[in-house]
Amino acid sequence: MRQRLRKGIILTSFLLLPVTLYYFSPYLIIEGISKGVITGSFIVFGVLFLSALFLGRSFCSWFCPLAGIQEASFLAKNKSVNNKYNWIRYIIWVPWMGLLIYMAITAGGLNKVDFTYQTTYGVSVSDITVLPMYFTIVFLAIILSFAVGKRGFCHYVCWMSPFMIGGRKFRNLFKCNPSSPMNHF
Repeated sequence: MRQRLRKGIILTSFLLLPVTLYYFSPYLIIEGISKGVITGSFIVFGVLFLSALFLGRSFCSWFCPLAGIQEASFLAKNKSVNNKYNWIRYIIWVPWMGLLIYMAITAGGLNKVDFTYQTTYGVSVSDITVLPMYFTIVFLAIILSFAVGKRGFCHYVCWMSPFMIGGRKFRNLFKCNPSSPMNHF
């Protein structure tokens, strides 16, 4: 029952991706920070880091929209991924974080919060010009899932997972008591 609920939630999350896409966008964070704006995606990534302190990477398996499409692809090809190349995502993440810091400094800091930045009434894919980006991301998730195995997108290119991995590692620095409820996630 729990797995059916989880699969239902992440498939629903995938179906909502046209609405939520910009809230997971690494590009919009850069664009917003270059103008001194804290965007919705900036806030979401911060929440992902903080949630990992208590819940680990539960977002990945319970709420991530791209996990939903990859879960559906398991029905066609259920191949395990080789964890040997998990470092690839950091080639994306480290320069991106450096660029964010640089853009924040050159913008003179962050002085405005706009959660719905670049959306139309909070919806990400609101016109046809955004569809190529949407389909590129979806097809990349599907292709990697088929080519390299289960959750290939997550293992190799996900720009969100380092936030959760970092949050978990930060939490582990405090070496919580094994009987602590936080260690059961």
